[in-house]
Amino acid sequence: MKRPASRPSRTGLFLKRQKRLLRPVIGLVLLAGVGGVAYLALPLPIIQQQIAPLRDKLLGTSALRVTSIRIDGANLTSDSAIRAALNIAVGDPVLNFNVSHAREMLTAMPFVDHVSVERHLSGEIDVHITERPPYAVWQHQGHFILIDRQGQKVPDQGTNDKDATAFAKLPLVVGDGANENAAALIDVLLQEPDVKSRVTAAVRVSDRRWNLSLKDGATVLLPEGEEAPAIHRLARLNASTQLLDRPVVLIDMRLPDRLTIRERPSEPPPPSTMPQVGDAAKNAAIPHAVPTGKDTPHTPPHHTPTKDTPRSSATEESRDE
Repeated sequence: MKRPASRPSRTGLFLKRQKRLLRPVIGLVLLAGVGGVAYLALPLPIIQQQIAPLRDKLLGTSALRVTSIRIDGANLTSDSAIRAALNIAVGDPVLNFNVSHAREMLTAMPFVDHVSVERHLSGEIDVHITERPPYAVWQHQGHFILIDRQGQKVPDQGTNDKDATAFAKLPLVVGDGANENAAALIDVLLQEPDVKSRVTAAVRVSDRRWNLSLKDGATVLLPEGEEAPAIHRLARLNASTQLLDRPVVLIDMRLPDRLTIRERPSEPPPPSTMPQVGDAAKNAAIPHAVPTGKDTPHTPPHHTPTKDTPRSSATEESRDE
């Protein structure tokens, strides 16, 4: 007698049913994989061309456009120059903005030390610029160089001789070592605006001390290491005696106990116009004045005493030891 066939289990029936359902799904996955591999094998330009409409549609949505550009920290650089370097405007697609390229362009601009650029998908672009402002102009070996307070060259990226008018009000320092010692001298001059307004340049002598060149052509010789007391003293003298308004060519302040002033030589009087007569006899008949002490009085050089008792000298040579 035959045994009846065993009934299939519930698990077997479930798996058999799932196999029938999974066959078309597995076929679709395999087909998609083969299609993906074939698509990736296409050249990149073809792929970009095919996805360009989708990208443009995505970028064209109003939610992904630039709504504002905020710039701060720029004092020497104009907003128009910064916006031109960013190469983006309000209303442009925000995803088209290249942050790295914008940062490189801004860093290469004059007087920019470093820069931070941020792009937000909400539409804001934030630009923060840190500048290294010039403190003075250093004339060295025939070149004019913008320097900061520490005497270091400002990263002006080649704007020398182009933007000279923009920095005409900066102090001018000249000579070896002038850049490294300029800040201390300029700080003192800022305390005496009347003296500073007359200074056209500060010349470093042997990298030890300073000479001040004034607008009227006079030169002030400052002592080594005692520039501040000398400049304050000069300001007091000028306030009490108008020393800097006098016709002087040199003010020597190198010695603490005396002040030597060299005045400008007085202009010679115009030559007298004597009649020119060709005939010797007629010429002899013309009376000639005989010079006497009364006719040619000697006028001593004028000297205004000050409380520092400056000594006026027209021949004394002033030189560095």
